[in-house]
Amino acid sequence: MAKYITVIGLEVHAELKTKSKAFCSCSTEFGATPNTHVCPVCLGMPGALPVLNKQVVEFAIRAGLALNCEIQKFNKFDRKNYFYPDLAKNYQISQWEEPICLKGHIDINVNGEEKRIGITRIHMEEDAGKLVHSGATISTSDSSAVDYNRAGVPLIEIVSEPDMRSAEEARAYMENLKAILEYTDVCDCKMQEGSLRCDANISIMPEGAKEFGTRAEIKNLNSFKALVRAIEYEVERQKEVIEDGGHVVQETRTWDDAKGVTLSMRSKEEAHDYRYFPEPDLVPVEIDDAWINRVKSELPELPVQRQARLMEQFGLPSYDAGLLVSSKAMAEYFDKAVKTAKDAKAVSNWLLGDVSAWLNNENKEIGDFVVIPEHLAELTNLVKDGVLSSKLAKKVFAEMLKGNKAPKDLVKELGLEQVSDTGAIEKFVDEALAENPQSVADYKAGKDKAIGFLVGQIMKKSKGKANPGMVQQLLKQKLQ
Repeated sequence: MAKYITVIGLEVHAELKTKSKAFCSCSTEFGATPNTHVCPVCLGMPGALPVLNKQVVEFAIRAGLALNCEIQKFNKFDRKNYFYPDLAKNYQISQWEEPICLKGHIDINVNGEEKRIGITRIHMEEDAGKLVHSGATISTSDSSAVDYNRAGVPLIEIVSEPDMRSAEEARAYMENLKAILEYTDVCDCKMQEGSLRCDANISIMPEGAKEFGTRAEIKNLNSFKALVRAIEYEVERQKEVIEDGGHVVQETRTWDDAKGVTLSMRSKEEAHDYRYFPEPDLVPVEIDDAWINRVKSELPELPVQRQARLMEQFGLPSYDAGLLVSSKAMAEYFDKAVKTAKDAKAVSNWLLGDVSAWLNNENKEIGDFVVIPEHLAELTNLVKDGVLSSKLAKKVFAEMLKGNKAPKDLVKELGLEQVSDTGAIEKFVDEALAENPQSVADYKAGKDKAIGFLVGQIMKKSKGKANPGMVQQLLKQKLQ
């Protein structure tokens, strides 16, 4: 079989965190009763005229600057014409010829290799309504209901260059993009609510070929897992088509998550099929240097900057710092905790270890975590000061998850103070040596592993409370 190169470009739709819609005053709040956040403008009633929400432009400029784009001082809106049940006007107000942002990039790191992914453009547009299918997917449904609450919600569409060559690169790009949008506070990025979703353009070409293959577009991927699975499946599907002597057709496909397959929806439209023309009801948008400079001056610390700060200020490894800053909420939790912690690396270890494991098991975000940052810092300090062993700290942590009591109070309640009294530990050591002469003989015969068994016996006698460092020190002294 021939070897193929995968070519991937992503079109990401991010709903902006405005309180009202792009061209009317209807609420953008998620989860309302269907068709209650609507008006003549977003329903496309005859004679209703749109008025641009200035905050939409502000957020688009902010996102564009954070993504290293050139802000276009002159940009305008166009009508994208197509007929679909969730599009009440039968056209979408978007930007085609003069988008607000051009020529950006995001840097990714996959398996230790840095790579820059280009961003072709970012444009402003309104969202369509939402079809609620009777079945699991559109292809298995007998009917669909339409909810127009989402119609008119402002979006930015971020279009990448076809620079990605694997599903993992696409995932890394999406993760970095999501983090940047969260840090700039332009989108809440709740993929489960559809506020961040992705279309993937996928093609393959034989190694050595100079032209890309025919691409298929996979619509509305709303999780990182779905993105990776859909790309991997689609690549294999296209390989099979070519190896069987067929040709990949340009089309739009949907992802069936339950079956793990992509399914054909319709032939892929070209730009001219949408009959773009300038939106006659909206004047062009003109942005001056003062506006751009003000937004630039107000940009927050972005993920790559925060990662560098955590490495420099707290000595964290690049890998640890990168994981912490991938979530704005996790990075903010860390910053609050280290204000009172004596060991920043210990705080990082807890967050990336036990805390992340608990969040994953409970399917929760760090914002839902029951332990406040100050209490996690206090727990790490108790270990640092020798009051708790690492093993006992895990017991205290388990109790903190039940009610977020202060660690010091739980240590007293549970009687878990670490024993650091030399006399008490020496007694445990002497008893263990007397009861295990064979282990003593093994150690003196050069079997170093025997000391591990003896340490275990001593910790058992102390019910896990003996200071491990002091146990090791006293035991070695006795054995020598």
